[in-house]
Amino acid sequence: MNLPMKATIVEVGPRDGFQSIKEFIPTPLKLQIIEKLIEANFKKIEITSFVSPKAIPQMKDAKEVVAHLLENYSDKKDIFHALVPNLYGAKAAYEAGLREITYVISTSVSHNQANVRRSREESFDELKEIKDIFPEMKVKFAVATVFGCPYEGDIKIEEVKWMIQNGLDIGVDEFCLADTIGVANPLQIERVLSELKADFSDIDFSLHLHDTRGMGLANVLSALQLGITKFESATGGLGGCPFAPGAAGNIASEDLINMLENMGVKTGIDLDKVLSVIPIIKKEIKPVLTSHLAYVDTTCVVKE
Repeated sequence: MNLPMKATIVEVGPRDGFQSIKEFIPTPLKLQIIEKLIEANFKKIEITSFVSPKAIPQMKDAKEVVAHLLENYSDKKDIFHALVPNLYGAKAAYEAGLREITYVISTSVSHNQANVRRSREESFDELKEIKDIFPEMKVKFAVATVFGCPYEGDIKIEEVKWMIQNGLDIGVDEFCLADTIGVANPLQIERVLSELKADFSDIDFSLHLHDTRGMGLANVLSALQLGITKFESATGGLGGCPFAPGAAGNIASEDLINMLENMGVKTGIDLDKVLSVIPIIKKEIKPVLTSHLAYVDTTCVVKE
């Protein structure tokens, strides 16, 4: 196998993971979990999202979460970012003190309408406004439903290329390709990424993969061999888009770290400290997790 020497894992549990939990998670509990993830040495953590509390009540404490973390971890402020769906969210994130956001637009017309109540063109117009109003804000463009849509099915590669070109024209800083509902397979990952890398050779794509059909780690392996080295995952395997019927959780961070480290791909993350979060999530948030290591005797987990 042609594998890289190291990979970056972006922890999205505090946003993508928590947003799927219906019962409100107390802010101190959210912060306790995030602080343990900081201790585990994640280099990037998506800590919340600035969305309408009516749409996603779980994120109504976004300002409080950001304020606490920026005050208590000022030396690590660069590892924090939040998801925003529109200009209003970007303004709120900026005013809260963040200087890095993820902005999501779906390749699928139907899913973008369901997810952010806008056409793709309207979403791109707002993305341009964000870049114009906040030139110092680092913007990661999350291209959703790249590998399949719950409403439209298969997505044409030409549509994905159109999305990426629009992002380039606007001047986004980073691109993340999302398998929003977890329908991708390793061959599809290889086919899509090979074509995109051929057309956009200067972009270092990252991947956001869900594990709905149990192929998340296999898809990571396929991507690794094409030179992709940045992946988004959630501790415990929490997650799922509220506006994507049938979408299950993300790849579990601990499963991903375990696989990579045992293949010699360094992550720089302390697996034991990540695993220490699992009992808290099980007890306080969601008793049934999709993570494999959540149910394994971790004394048997191989670590160098």
